[in-house]
Amino acid sequence: MALKGVKVLEFVGLAPAPFCGMILSDFGATITRIDKTPQNSLDTLKNGKRNIALNLKHQEGRNIVRDLCKKSDVLIEPYRPGIMEKLGLGPDILMKDNPRLIYARLTGFGQSGPLAQRAGHDINYVAMSGVLSFLGRKSEKPTAPINLLADFAGGGLLCAFGILAALLARQNTGRGQIVDTSMVEGAAYVASFLTRSQTLPIWGKDRGENMLDTGAFFYDTYETKDGKFMSVGCLEHQFFETMVKTLGLEGKLTQFDDNEKGRKILEETFRGRTQKEWSEMFEKTDSCVFPVLHWTEAPDHAHNKVRGAFVNKNDTEEVIVPNPAPKLSDTPGLSSVLSDSKDEWQNIQEILGEIDYDVEKMKLLVENGVVLTTKKGKL
Repeated sequence: MALKGVKVLEFVGLAPAPFCGMILSDFGATITRIDKTPQNSLDTLKNGKRNIALNLKHQEGRNIVRDLCKKSDVLIEPYRPGIMEKLGLGPDILMKDNPRLIYARLTGFGQSGPLAQRAGHDINYVAMSGVLSFLGRKSEKPTAPINLLADFAGGGLLCAFGILAALLARQNTGRGQIVDTSMVEGAAYVASFLTRSQTLPIWGKDRGENMLDTGAFFYDTYETKDGKFMSVGCLEHQFFETMVKTLGLEGKLTQFDDNEKGRKILEETFRGRTQKEWSEMFEKTDSCVFPVLHWTEAPDHAHNKVRGAFVNKNDTEEVIVPNPAPKLSDTPGLSSVLSDSKDEWQNIQEILGEIDYDVEKMKLLVENGVVLTTKKGKL
């Protein structure tokens, strides 16, 4: 696997940092989660990672982190600026211990600026990036795309890219560096096409009135007879004409028709058949019309099955997850959901054994409340 041999410490936080760690894990890195409690049911992205819960208020807990960092390549931390410094675990100390360490900081507003200490969530970061102003239908309020744009795309994914860039640079310089990931800046960067293309004719109108933001009737979704939906993306003339022919609307609809007229015709037409019926008809064409699959249906689509786009650990798994992407021809990723989990004591022994702690010292750390476990009393 591409990142085999890379050791990463991930300080547990909300979705962005675990996603960043998941990406690195899926492509072969060894991820050690530094948790605050021995049980963290909210982190659904922890498969394939080792876990140890440490009391960082205790000096010995902080010493463990320092010792681990001396033998690690990457540290991922999602806290507000200054938190790690107060713990004595800031980059000035840890990168002095290990000059090759990549210190990745993942926050909403970045490490500097007047908002650096402010709390926020995805919707706030997308709002501050300017991107939220693009999203939504005509005459409606801006609509946040769940928490995908800032948390995962602008946050976790770009942080992983920054880490990989820093690892590559280290091959030439021999030095680690700080990766300062701001989800506001990440969301803005992901939306580079939107801002750089404003002079093109596809923009120029208010939200929801442009070609790609539901302002065009030939780039939208339409309900079918059975209450499901089809996606229409017929931007190019040849695709539009193929769609019109498949729908039996020749002579009744052109790409230059008024949007209200075009949308009304397509709404009425698509309601005439079920999603399955339309899908079977359009599968024989090249017209940029596809079903809007429910997320539970996507793994069973023939194309996704052939590509191996989704995976489950065994046939009894209820939740099927996406396989790592992109696919590498020589060193492909492997979904962390396929990894077998180890119990607490196995994790503790493996992690602390790598920094030369013997079993008796490990047990003492547990008894003294430095290493936290779900078990009461002595191990």
